[in-house]
Amino acid sequence: MTVLSVSVTERGRDLAARLPYPHHHGQAAETVRRRWPDVQGFVLFLATGAAVRIVAPLLADKARDPAVVCVDDAGLHAVALCGGHGGGANALAREVAALLAAAPVVTTATDAVGFPALDDLPGLVVRGETAQVTTALLDGRRVAVDNPLGWPLAPALTDLLAAAAGAPGEVEARIVVTDGASSPALAGSGLPTALLHPPSLVVGVGAATATSEEEVVGLVSQVLAQAGLTPESAAAVATLDRRAGDAALRAVGRVLGRPVHGFPAAALAGVPVPNPSPVVAGAVGTPSVAEAAALLGAGPGAALVVPKRRGPSATVAVARRAGPPGRVAVVGLGPGGAAHRTPAAGAAVRAAEVVIGYGPYVDQASDLLGPGQEVVRSPIGAELVRAKQALAEAAAGRRVVVVCSGDPGVYAMASLVLELAEQAGPGVEVTVVPGVTAALAAAALLGAPLGHDHAAVSLSDLHTPWSAIEARLHAVGRADLAVTIYNPRSRGRPWQLGAARDVLLSHRPRSTPVGVVTDAGRDGQRVFLTTLARLDPDDVGMTTCVVVGASTTKVVSGRMVTPRGYGP
Repeated sequence: MTVLSVSVTERGRDLAARLPYPHHHGQAAETVRRRWPDVQGFVLFLATGAAVRIVAPLLADKARDPAVVCVDDAGLHAVALCGGHGGGANALAREVAALLAAAPVVTTATDAVGFPALDDLPGLVVRGETAQVTTALLDGRRVAVDNPLGWPLAPALTDLLAAAAGAPGEVEARIVVTDGASSPALAGSGLPTALLHPPSLVVGVGAATATSEEEVVGLVSQVLAQAGLTPESAAAVATLDRRAGDAALRAVGRVLGRPVHGFPAAALAGVPVPNPSPVVAGAVGTPSVAEAAALLGAGPGAALVVPKRRGPSATVAVARRAGPPGRVAVVGLGPGGAAHRTPAAGAAVRAAEVVIGYGPYVDQASDLLGPGQEVVRSPIGAELVRAKQALAEAAAGRRVVVVCSGDPGVYAMASLVLELAEQAGPGVEVTVVPGVTAALAAAALLGAPLGHDHAAVSLSDLHTPWSAIEARLHAVGRADLAVTIYNPRSRGRPWQLGAARDVLLSHRPRSTPVGVVTDAGRDGQRVFLTTLARLDPDDVGMTTCVVVGASTTKVVSGRMVTPRGYGP
């Protein structure tokens, strides 16, 4: 999401400087008018009345208008002014509030009563008379639900729709879950209708090397239209791996807004299809590209709903998935506050149906959570349970996020989830979304202690024998590496940090600079410098990172620096 902040006062300018967005100061009305077509969100440090007067003449379609959030000059409130769900203003208001320690003000009715909003459902594209249908749901009126695909829906939505379908009285609105451009069940109903389009279709494409973008894009659009299928339900484009990077295939992915997946010829050749071609087999090593790629991309249980259609130099086929693909994203939230959380991490959490994590880490992402999500908090030490639950939910076709502090691949959940993923079956995809590590956050607060080669060592001997940890500390000392010590001390492990200090003292001077950072990026953050000889374990807790310098590390104007070797 491309966001621009705009201020007109000095207080507004100071607040805007705390946000990670491009910023413009002054001439608010002219700036908003000029940037309206190319910005997806505005954060206006203005009174809501002034903001309304600026944006009102520009509003055209809530599906395309930018999100607008207003922040007062005291930085107390972040108000979602327009574009709440579809435009992302509600999410932007919560993000801005988290960054400024302000209160988000979200007035959409569904958020106010804790209903999952139809136009903000993870994994579904919603079209039709959403506002009228939502009003019927909020008022407790009877809403008919038609799901001919039998597409699995999130439990929060399933419960809501079951209650709506069983409400007394006449049916006053309809919800249809479909990958069709329209639904025969709606013909002549005259009722407000919302169409929920699931990611049920995979478009398979075969194309010659010189095939033009216009031909392939046109053929895909024609095939979907003739079959009565909506492009909104296209989840991916699939093809031969050697064609996945071709301009024509990239153009299809760009038009549909979906990824392009390539499969090797040998994998495609193993897929039974109704229309194999010996000519294609002789040319590329598989008797089918479009049909086989569509079926392979759609996964186990997929059915071919549009057999191969030919153009002058391209073919297109469409397969329907048996259900949503299982996905687990292991997400790093960074060291603490929203300021050090990546946009990719925020987007992954918002898009999840299920969010799983250690309780404090889930709370760390509370501004990203919505009423349509299932949230599972678990205690410390339950890592194996979290990983197994995440994979089990994904195997059932749900979009799952496991949240971690820092980076998920550094003393966190990514390795465990990936180790167990094979047991969950071939339909589960695992991705890792990186985050700012505790070591990097601590190093930035200290100065630049990791400016040259460095290492990280955890002192937790719950899963690693102390003898192995001690050997690694000796190796770090002999190699003269700066080292970040994770998990340095807890109530149950009070002695390891003193022992680690003594190991490192056997390899480097007593005056070696040491930085101690507790709760980096969080409330109560504490930073101080000491020396290796004076390092006191009583100053350290479980949320502390201890950074021990190398022989070249020095203190420069109160900052800890390990030179890279440039300059004098």
